[in-house]
Amino acid sequence: PQFSQAVHAAVPIAVAASYAELAATHPFEEKVGNSTVLHEPVGVVGAITPWNYPLHQIVAKAAPALAAGCTVVLKPAEDTPLTAQLFAEAVDAAGVPAGVFNLVTGLGPVAGQALAEHPGVDLVSFTGSTAVGRQIGAVAGAAVKKVALELGGKSANVILPSADLAKAVNVGVANVMSNSGQTCSAWTRMLVHRDRYDEAVELARTAAAKYGDRIGPVVSAEQQARVRGYIEQGIAEGARLVAGGPESPREKGYFISPTVFADVTPGMTIAQEEIFGPVLTILRYEDEEDALRIANGTVYGLAGAVWAADEAEAVAFARRMDTGQVDINGGRFNPLAPFGGYKQSGVGRELGAHGLTEYLQTKSLQF
Repeated sequence: PQFSQAVHAAVPIAVAASYAELAATHPFEEKVGNSTVLHEPVGVVGAITPWNYPLHQIVAKAAPALAAGCTVVLKPAEDTPLTAQLFAEAVDAAGVPAGVFNLVTGLGPVAGQALAEHPGVDLVSFTGSTAVGRQIGAVAGAAVKKVALELGGKSANVILPSADLAKAVNVGVANVMSNSGQTCSAWTRMLVHRDRYDEAVELARTAAAKYGDRIGPVVSAEQQARVRGYIEQGIAEGARLVAGGPESPREKGYFISPTVFADVTPGMTIAQEEIFGPVLTILRYEDEEDALRIANGTVYGLAGAVWAADEAEAVAFARRMDTGQVDINGGRFNPLAPFGGYKQSGVGRELGAHGLTEYLQTKSLQF
């Protein structure tokens, strides 16, 4: 319940409040020489959202779209339709006129596809897997319509030799176990210098053990089977299991044991593909250049972290990472900061002013 209140409910409330303020303060007109540049609503927004943070994912699209002056058709994930239903009721109770916010439930390949293809939709905003994002991008491209994609991640948590190792490892493990690992921006690859590697693995083993009773189930039987499959693949490819494993920790429910792999090499499946479960991989690096190569060595680039004794050292490394968001020494989540991916982690940004501009198009008047 604590996590639900602090994250699943409080974050969307903060995001909605930020857009209420931005709607009132954003410069929708600017003067450039002898022109007036107008930032106008893009029109009808088709929003397709995932199940992992169901209310946040809806608000992160609906709030900026409405603040920009757009209308919205929302297709929530089929696993979590009731959150969207409650949100729609709240929108109606707030007095938003009929037709401004619209809810369509259904399966992704049916309802989602129809929404993405519809000629009346001006922009498709999708959060979910890179595989589905690729399809939506192709559909949108064929229709020459704007698209915003928030896709997968395989984010690196880079612990530089000077860092407070215990803090970096403990926060890193907590980050991966949060929401049972069902977070696209989770730091699922922990990068540690070879001289501190064994110590980091022991710290991670101890930290993971604390989550055994605290971790909730994953969303479905299908997801449980998928995560287990990755754990089995990690073992088969020669990674060393130091915590957890494929066996279910409980008889009932879709539970996965908090799992930690050591001796992971960058080419392994578990170091390249998004698992979307409570599974941490720990990789060793030789020097800073090696760490950077490993950190940037996936198709993804959504988030990440850097730890160092000196903040400037961490920032210098973060500047060289091909990723959309980097936490420095455990920096806090900021609902006003743009969130989104480099490479195959997506197109466009959500949250704050950058998230608002996704839903605007530009017209210039010459005088």
